Amino acid sequence: CPADTVDYMPCEDPTRNSQLSREMNFYRERHCPSPDETSLCLIPAPQGYHVPIQWPESLHKIWHENMPYNKIADRKGHQGWMKKDGPYFIFPGGGTMFPDGATQYIAKLKQYIPISGGVLRTALDMGCGVASFGGHLLEEGILTLSFAPRDSHKSQIQFALERGIPAFVLMLGTRRLPFPAASFDLMHCSRCLIPFTAYNATYFLEVDRLLRPGGYLVISGPPVQWPKQDKEWADLQAVARALCYELIVVDGNTVIWKKPIGDSCLQNQNELGLESCDESDDPSSAWYVKLKKCVSQTTIREEIAVGTIPKWPQRLKQAPSRATLIKNGYDIFEADTRRWERRIFYYKNSLNLKIGTPAVRNVMDMNAFFGGFAAGLTSDPLWVMNVVADKKPSTLGVIYDRGLIGVYHDWCEPFSSYPRTYDFIHVVSIESIKDVTGKNRCNLVDVMVEMDRLLRPQGSVVIRDSPELLTKINRIADSVRWKSTIHNKEPESQGRDRILVATKP
Repeated sequence: CPADTVDYMPCEDPTRNSQLSREMNFYRERHCPSPDETSLCLIPAPQGYHVPIQWPESLHKIWHENMPYNKIADRKGHQGWMKKDGPYFIFPGGGTMFPDGATQYIAKLKQYIPISGGVLRTALDMGCGVASFGGHLLEEGILTLSFAPRDSHKSQIQFALERGIPAFVLMLGTRRLPFPAASFDLMHCSRCLIPFTAYNATYFLEVDRLLRPGGYLVISGPPVQWPKQDKEWADLQAVARALCYELIVVDGNTVIWKKPIGDSCLQNQNELGLESCDESDDPSSAWYVKLKKCVSQTTIREEIAVGTIPKWPQRLKQAPSRATLIKNGYDIFEADTRRWERRIFYYKNSLNLKIGTPAVRNVMDMNAFFGGFAAGLTSDPLWVMNVVADKKPSTLGVIYDRGLIGVYHDWCEPFSSYPRTYDFIHVVSIESIKDVTGKNRCNLVDVMVEMDRLLRPQGSVVIRDSPELLTKINRIADSVRWKSTIHNKEPESQGRDRILVATKP
């Protein structure tokens, strides 16, 4: 592709999106070009690109030339977000609401929330800046998915991913966020500027859909005890009361609520006229689903509540009740877990893959099912973005119940991430993720060009599929300029699978 496409994200293209309606930030959501508008070319790296600094050093500094955008450093440097320092950007760990650093801010939250000890595992940081909050929660064993839209500051999420922090380009606008119901143990907004009470409290109801029963909601910054925002602050408290959230504390400009575990709340006190969603609503259906002005109902609230669900890391290996959404789900879960332990042992010991070494930090599993691949890697210094195709059975809730993270996606569209943001991409049965409806809606070439866009130079791809398909993929890999080899599967596995391993030069 041309040199000016180094940051191209097809579905978050500002020139395309600026033509769209601004109502509820519609123009800042995903809007993908049609296939005939998309040029089939490989995104180049910027001039002077370096192989990224390895984790954990990358939490504190990255190469300036990999993303030579000084806007945040110039505007937010005094708040400790990031600074230019010779050939690097450095990250002191600050944010607008915690200029002294995320570590002190997390210590403040610890007074009120069980941050240590494995009670909390999955977190969502809304409007995350360069994701220092999520980066520093990792040392507590909390896995935070941080999101922000593509914005005028330029590349907040690209900076987060370059640092090795789980992050995703996303806007809370007119649609549900691409996660199942009751996914997150902790949800956090530090001056995220989401108008939670606007549009009949639609955005607060979306937070409620995603927050696990017994989970915690932290909002720092406006409107919490903020000058000239008394009405917004009163409205925010009214919505939380109407949903029976327990107020834990208001500490300066930070408020912490705890979501109730039972769902007997709405009948009793409902000053805002909020209604429950009707039974036809699937609260975990979330790919291009419009936001609803109703309270989502989760049927198995008690079993998946914070405090009931096993602590981390015990929850990783226990089949959660959501596994029964699939026939024989418990048995399939156990078999899948064992199968991946065996496969990963083989990947590391016989295929010479770099997983488990400092060279691999950001990993994607494009067809994650129950998250068995990611579960087998939790002792390594990496994190995995588990992707579940939106037309397949919704197993993403199981992935979150295990204490892992992921998103829904349709692989006939580009992914919401910047170029060069993953070190390692893994996919089992690549045809099945694009042909879930039985119609061949897109081409394998398109999917592999998109994989190349997401992959960092020197990054690896592992594709596990039938011998016939791998022969075809090997030919495409040559065109995409990957260096690839095909290997036999591990000896004790059933089936005809073979394994293609490719590297991007």
